[in-house]
Amino acid sequence: MSKVFKKTSGNGNIALYLGRRDFVDNVDSVDLVDGVVKVDPSGLNGRKVFVYLACAFRYGSEDLDVIGLSFRRDIWIKHIQIYPATNGSQTKTPMQESLLKKVGEQGCPFSFQMPTNLPCSVSLQPGPNDRGKACGVDFEVKAFIANEPHNPDEVIHKKDTCRLIIRKIQFAPANKAGPKIEISKQFIMSDKPIHVEASLEKEIYYHGDPVTVNVKVNNESTKTMKKIKISVVQLANVVLYSSDTYTKDVCVQEFEETIGANSTFEKPFQITPLLASNKEKRGIAIDGRLKDEDTNLASTTLSQGDKEMLGIIVSYKVKVNISTSSGGLLSGLTGSDAAVELPLTLMSPKPAG
Repeated sequence: MSKVFKKTSGNGNIALYLGRRDFVDNVDSVDLVDGVVKVDPSGLNGRKVFVYLACAFRYGSEDLDVIGLSFRRDIWIKHIQIYPATNGSQTKTPMQESLLKKVGEQGCPFSFQMPTNLPCSVSLQPGPNDRGKACGVDFEVKAFIANEPHNPDEVIHKKDTCRLIIRKIQFAPANKAGPKIEISKQFIMSDKPIHVEASLEKEIYYHGDPVTVNVKVNNESTKTMKKIKISVVQLANVVLYSSDTYTKDVCVQEFEETIGANSTFEKPFQITPLLASNKEKRGIAIDGRLKDEDTNLASTTLSQGDKEMLGIIVSYKVKVNISTSSGGLLSGLTGSDAAVELPLTLMSPKPAG
């Protein structure tokens, strides 16, 4: 084990140990969250020790919770009692065996199995002047000393708790052939249409890699096309009490290309959607991060599609717009355009090994 993550309660009576903080969602299954809590029974005063794993949507800073308002909603939560043990001796995972060697006889192992319909760790990028914790989905493992696991009348002091934030992440599956979409558009004052085909070289692109968009045009109309605009659009569907979709352009490029009447055109274009180009945009969905480490645009959310998922569900599309206008005051009145949209999957590659 290369690294151990540890958090100790303020009174030193319990300490939470994890061997990792990233847990992979493979769509049909999720990594087991396993760890150990070191318990000093002499400081419990007859109380018990519990651990919970919670997936929550946070939409305000905890510092603002001064009038009893809750700025988080638990999407999923599970409690277990680890001291005194309630279910006898359980089979320990290799990770727990390694942690117990470090912790010693006072170690109490625990494990949680997350369901497959939970969202991944995603946050919404705050604006330049926003303060406090970013809105988003996070996962928390928390150990605490109490008489009961969830009694609203029992006050649990901060000194009796310790917690670690973990991440639920997805990696790109095996790549496949990219999508291809064709459309035909009939312009006013033109007898024949323009045919536009757009395609991607592959289905999945990794963060930071250029996206190659192949554009083919058969212009049978009488219009001369002058501009091709290609954009990558992020759609963040926030599903809590209702469903709201936030649409943001994360990459836009325009290319001056002349496609005359009764002519054909074919050319590949490359664009690269990057978080670095969107640092000032409030509300962009980004992958969850631990502390202040670097992150990237939120990865596409993969799901089985048969279960409702709460939280933030992220998708992307590439939009290709071909127009007759290259700008000007009358462009909206005299211009004609044809638009094609392609689904884009943007993810991180699966680590080697």
